[in-house]
Amino acid sequence: MVSPQDDLWTPTTSAGRDGLAAIAARPSKAVIALDFDGTLAPIVADPEQARAHPDAVAALAALAPRVASVAVVTGRPAGVAVRHGGFAGVPGLEHLVVLGHYGAERWDAVTGTVRAPAPHPGVAAVRAELPGVLAESGLWHDTYVEEKGRAVAVHTRRASDPQGAFETLRAPLAALAARHGLMVEPGRMVLELRPPGVDKGVALTEYIREVGAESVLYAGDDLGDLPAFAAVEKVREEGMPGVLVAADTVIAELAERADLVLDGPAGVVALLQHLTRAISA
Repeated sequence: MVSPQDDLWTPTTSAGRDGLAAIAARPSKAVIALDFDGTLAPIVADPEQARAHPDAVAALAALAPRVASVAVVTGRPAGVAVRHGGFAGVPGLEHLVVLGHYGAERWDAVTGTVRAPAPHPGVAAVRAELPGVLAESGLWHDTYVEEKGRAVAVHTRRASDPQGAFETLRAPLAALAARHGLMVEPGRMVLELRPPGVDKGVALTEYIREVGAESVLYAGDDLGDLPAFAAVEKVREEGMPGVLVAADTVIAELAERADLVLDGPAGVVALLQHLTRAISA
């Protein structure tokens, strides 16, 4: 019997309901994939202070042994996501995979190591020129530059007018990126300069094929998650059941395309707990 509480986790679309039913019916063939910042971890002003929701690791550890795989798909370096998430050495997460830098890096809990190709040379060139671009825009003191190894992210959340600073920087950062063969990935008060050709959609598609998944759930909250949403929509067209989850309503396009819209990381944790109960019933 479905309780009133369970109604909170009922997708609003038939495709989403079919996806959730497929996950519950055959969890050993299901992949649960989630973004990190804004999905498993609350958004904070300083990205270095971001940490997974206090109940996230326990929820993941309870669910992971019951499904084919749990994967964290993030724009952060894989190792940073592992540290900030507290994922290493957790019973139940022995086979967790973190696909970092939009899939360019991969951390496997089974080995505890990160695999990655050589960095794009344009990243170093952008890093060297970025202070001058920010100073010329008058926003050197109003932004926070996050060094991500294979990318550089400029956060405007600290500015007195975060959205205004974001819009001011879009054109000059796009020009800087283009000069060095990079692209700009916009997010929630952040502009990330990174190599093209890799995104969460590519990473997710390759991973679900690798593990032989028969169903997939993806949860995200930002513009960088749109390619992963598109990937799930594509495999659904090909016959694989899938569920799209928006962690909140900040990005309207994500919320409109989602089968289920939640209330931040706390809502995502509650969904993970619900999935564990549904699979175990």
